[in-house]
This record gives sequence, C-alpha cells and structure tokens, in this order.
Amino acid sequence: MATEFRIGSGHDSHRLGQGNPMCLGGVAIERASEVVAHSDGDVLLHALTDALLGAMAWGDIGEWFPDTDPRYQGCDSQEFVISVLEKIKQEGWTPVNVDSTVFLQSPKLSPYKKVIRKRLASLMDIPITSISFKAKTGEHVGPIGRSESIQASVVLLLKQTASSTHS
Repeated sequence: MATEFRIGSGHDSHRLGQGNPMCLGGVAIERASEVVAHSDGDVLLHALTDALLGAMAWGDIGEWFPDTDPRYQGCDSQEFVISVLEKIKQEGWTPVNVDSTVFLQSPKLSPYKKVIRKRLASLMDIPITSISFKAKTGEHVGPIGRSESIQASVVLLLKQTASSTHS
C-alpha cells in the first residue's frame, strides 16, 4: 500500500465581549477579553476540529457539534478534537503536523506559545516539534485590531497508517 496523505484547513472566529473566559488550545489566557460563544469559544480548537474534518471530507464543526444543540452549551472544545480524532484514527489515519495562527490584538500570546504547543501535541498525540503556533495582532485595524473579535486558522497533514475500515 502506498502512503496516502490528506491536508485539512480550518478557520474560526468569535466576537469578544461578555461571555466565556478566553481559552486557546485548551489553555486559559489571563487578562484577556471574554469570548461570545455557545461552547467555550476556543477558536484554536474549533479551527483544529474543522481542519481534521476537512482533511477527511466529513463536513464542518457546525454539522458535527451544532450550536443549536444544548449538549454543547459551554462544552470544552477539547472534546470536539478528541471525538473527531478518535474517528480519524479508527479509519486508519494519523496526524503528521499542525500549523496554526491566532489573530488577536491583545494580550500578547508569546508567554503562552510553548504551553499551547504542548497541549496541542498532547491532544493530537504527536511530538511538540510537529506543532507550530503563531500569534498575530490586527495592527489596530479592523475587528481584530479594535479588539472586537478573535480568529484562528489551522492547516494540518494526515497520513494513512492502515487500510480504511470503511470505503
């Protein structure tokens, strides 16, 4: 069997305001604005979930975990990643690497980079050296620059490790 690869990309954004304490990659961000969301509002994990689903051509996070479903009210977004990744592994695929970017005016995310990378590596069950996390401001332009919103984008690579259990 030849090695097969799949690339996935994901994106998410949320308004900032009265809502949930900010978490990125499952890590609490101190002195940050609150995130308006149905679940915990972790844009990084939402984008990661979408990238995983996209790589498998399985739709998007809204189809799998709709914000109209009360089961996901305040839900820890790590559960979304764990659930989808479990199914991906059952299909004979494994993550190779993750490249992520969060767009947020403040606070600066530099102090959190290593712990976020560690958390993502643990969630994805891959080495920290296979996880990239970048942070960008909005340079005081647009909704991000005015601290009205936060966004994240993720690109990842999966490789086939076994024959699929389903065609």
